[in-house]
Amino acid sequence: MAIAAAATATMALAARPASNLLLTTRRARWVFTPFAVSSSFSSSSSKPSRALILYSKPGCCLCDGLKEKLQAAFLLSGPESLHDVDFQVRDITSNPEWESAYQFEIPVLARVLSDGTEETLPRLSPRLGVELVQKKISAALKQ
Repeated sequence: MAIAAAATATMALAARPASNLLLTTRRARWVFTPFAVSSSFSSSSSKPSRALILYSKPGCCLCDGLKEKLQAAFLLSGPESLHDVDFQVRDITSNPEWESAYQFEIPVLARVLSDGTEETLPRLSPRLGVELVQKKISAALKQ
């Protein structure tokens, strides 16, 4: 009986649309939180953290495609590893300022600078492979 209840709960979670989830990472540990928005990118280590924000909205197929590629890029290792990057997905429909700024531009990637301001990164082509996305993001975060 308990196994059937657990299977039903797992199926209910799997049926939840991915666009309703916020995807964050801290040191390669993924956390899925429905509609949560965090404004801090603090890190417990003395090493400056790298932070990346994706402005998106539900139902945006370009946004969903970029999220999938970014998720895969974050899992890759090597010299261009993104394991130490704080990654946040922001739903522009939850904030009028974001919506007016990005409604015609999404998906928009921005890096968080050391002073807390954001710098918009150049748009990534949907045709780029995961390895190239990783290299481009890594290079942009090193600037």
